[in-house]
Amino acid sequence: MEWIAAFKESKKPFLVILLFILGTFIFSLQTGVLPISISEIGTTLRGEGTPQHELILFQLRLPRMIIALLIGAGLAVSGAILQGLSRNSLADPGILGINAGAGLAVVLCIFLFKGNEALGIFQSPFMLPLFAFYGALTVAMLIYTFSWKDGVDPGRLLLIGIGFNALCGALLIIVQLKMDPRDFQEATIWLTGSIWGTQWRYVYALLPWIVVLLPFAFFKAKTLNLLQISDPIPYSLGMNVEFERRLLLSLAAALAGACVAVGGGISFLGLLAPHLARRLTGPNYYSLLPASALIGMLILLLADMIGKNILAPADIPVGIVISIIGAPYLIYMLLNRRGSGFKT
Repeated sequence: MEWIAAFKESKKPFLVILLFILGTFIFSLQTGVLPISISEIGTTLRGEGTPQHELILFQLRLPRMIIALLIGAGLAVSGAILQGLSRNSLADPGILGINAGAGLAVVLCIFLFKGNEALGIFQSPFMLPLFAFYGALTVAMLIYTFSWKDGVDPGRLLLIGIGFNALCGALLIIVQLKMDPRDFQEATIWLTGSIWGTQWRYVYALLPWIVVLLPFAFFKAKTLNLLQISDPIPYSLGMNVEFERRLLLSLAAALAGACVAVGGGISFLGLLAPHLARRLTGPNYYSLLPASALIGMLILLLADMIGKNILAPADIPVGIVISIIGAPYLIYMLLNRRGSGFKT
């Protein structure tokens, strides 16, 4: 019943966002180094297109755009969960160091196992999200542990998260300096947040994580709503508050880690999408989580479209495009923020 009521209240924003996603998706299919018209797309989808158009659509653009949708939804929902857990609208897997922890785990995996045929399986696209999850979870749990003092203080959590972000960033640089020049360059581009050159195998590697974890996150909407009020009330309702916090933190880390393993360190998306969703639908997590997912999809799809077209044939990583938007927005939020609660 709660889901139905939330959808009825926010039906118009949902439909508008979906229309924007559809329009952006179609326009992005058309644009690139080699433009393709709507009629040519239709012909190619029917199996009657040229080999060149089939290659561009099915092997280059479609997997890249699907990855953008999956990562956008995953990082946005991860950010929404972290903001709910910390009761802090500035929480984001990139700012808190969770993305950096996942990136460090992936780069370490590539560095340690590269060239080892016996252990080459660990560099598989299907294994990297698992390593990224462990890296993200380790950092998330360390942040939670160090920020605990008779409860989790939102301000302390944010500051400790920024500290771990800097630490993981420094360790990443040390590992990268040990790499050969080619691997160093590839790792640097990937860590800025890049989905260029994405193949279908990366879609298949990320899809199970999103398909399983997003519905579970939506299922936890009631818990997140209860965590927005003072702890005595959830305790009085029989909720094991600390268990639920650790579970939700693990869920946010899993979503962020899987997305980082495929798309690199895309920051600010987990900050922007939930904040915009909160303005459109309000603080109710029954509508906030799906709205965040949709807005995250739209933002990353738009960022990818801008990145591949603005300086074509050069390709700007989506992480840079989002940072150009997200950094000023973060400054705006800091200047207009009062206290440690949400400012909508």
